[in-house]
Amino acid sequence: GCMPSFDIVSEVDRQEVKNALEQANKEIQNRYDFKGSDARIEQRAEQAALSLDVYADDEFKLGQVLDVLRNRLAKRNVDVRSLEPGTVEKVSGDKVKQPVKVKIGIAQEKGKQIVKLLKDAKLKVNGSIQGEAVRVQGAKKDDLQAAIQLVRKSVTDLPLQFTNFRD
Repeated sequence: GCMPSFDIVSEVDRQEVKNALEQANKEIQNRYDFKGSDARIEQRAEQAALSLDVYADDEFKLGQVLDVLRNRLAKRNVDVRSLEPGTVEKVSGDKVKQPVKVKIGIAQEKGKQIVKLLKDAKLKVNGSIQGEAVRVQGAKKDDLQAAIQLVRKSVTDLPLQFTNFRD
């Protein structure tokens, strides 16, 4: 007698991020406007999160490097809303570096927002935070469908997937 349920998750294919990163670096190395430049993207060796460091000769070039990265990610079906750029830091002279986090999983705060959203909408479902996912339970399939529609429409700053459907 389990209630029908599904999970809301935010998953990113790490291998595809790596592939996109390698392709972006290759493109930058081969581009005429980056000749003799130190522009590159590096992956930080952190286990849980995916953290990148983007280096460039100045802030304008930094924007260009990020554009290349976004294009390469999009081509490999990695949703660029997963990227969370940090504060630009000066390295030396005009050279700059920017940390970029690839968000994986639904952060606690965002999870709470989703649970509240479902509650405030007075849908006959119950949302609960399960680690980095939000589980949604309801007696009727229609209510679960309505919950998916609502979350899809309302949460636009993070790519979400709806998985683990149980009847």
